[in-house]
Amino acid sequence: MLRIATFNLLHGLPVIGGMPQPQRDDEGKFTGPPINLDDSGLRKAMDQLNADIVGLQEVDCFQPRSGMHDQTAIAAEQLGAAHHLFAPAVMGTPGDSGGWRAATPQDDADFAAGLDVGPMYGVGLVSRLPVEQWHVERFSAPRARLPLIVPTPDRRPTIISVPDEPRVGIVAVLTGSAGPFTVATAHLSFVPGINVRQLRDFARRTAHLPRPFFLIGDFNMPGRWPARITRFDSLARGGTYPSFSPRIQFDHVLVDGLSPAVRSHARTMALEISDHCAVAVDLEGFDVSN
Repeated sequence: MLRIATFNLLHGLPVIGGMPQPQRDDEGKFTGPPINLDDSGLRKAMDQLNADIVGLQEVDCFQPRSGMHDQTAIAAEQLGAAHHLFAPAVMGTPGDSGGWRAATPQDDADFAAGLDVGPMYGVGLVSRLPVEQWHVERFSAPRARLPLIVPTPDRRPTIISVPDEPRVGIVAVLTGSAGPFTVATAHLSFVPGINVRQLRDFARRTAHLPRPFFLIGDFNMPGRWPARITRFDSLARGGTYPSFSPRIQFDHVLVDGLSPAVRSHARTMALEISDHCAVAVDLEGFDVSN
């Protein structure tokens, strides 16, 4: 059996009463995003997921707001997974008035070489199975700003305007007993239409890779739309957001080319961190032993 999962971490942030609490000054004015320096919630979430392969979104690496941790490496360590990759979408801290920029392939190379690249934010992919190939796919940010609702101490919403960010996806070709197969994860734009274009482009760029192909992540599209757009099969249905009262499915596990003999069982899991639920799918009859 293989367990594959996707989880938007919200950079490991616990939710209080269902809502993450941003930083505020003495007068209660918004001054920055929430901070959490403790990695215990992330470790506990990985224990609860116990997945063989997990795609992670909204992942921090060397960010002061999350304790300077490499969150993908922590997830891999907790799962006992020998293979993992973090790919930044943003260099710097999203929303930081000090500025940030889109990540580049050179940033990937510098990070892999162990250079000091500063804080990063992006996606991660963790695998207990051997990985034959890694690929990183990037998508530029649209020129768009959308309203974002953030909570106040008395839980009355405040609306701020935020720009969209560059997006990134990770693709891994893995070793299975019946041959190679592919897993890809991404966190797509929240701008309607842009996310559709990104998902189609991601599927097109990876169409040549081995099947079965599992496409997992937070696509910022509800319900059946991702499966219709890609013409993949959906292995999980049901609300994943917000985690304290899930009504909308933004988080998906799609597959192309899976044998009909494989049976799938999906679970949606509200964990102690994040405003998204994790989604885990057990694949019975998918033999990964060597």
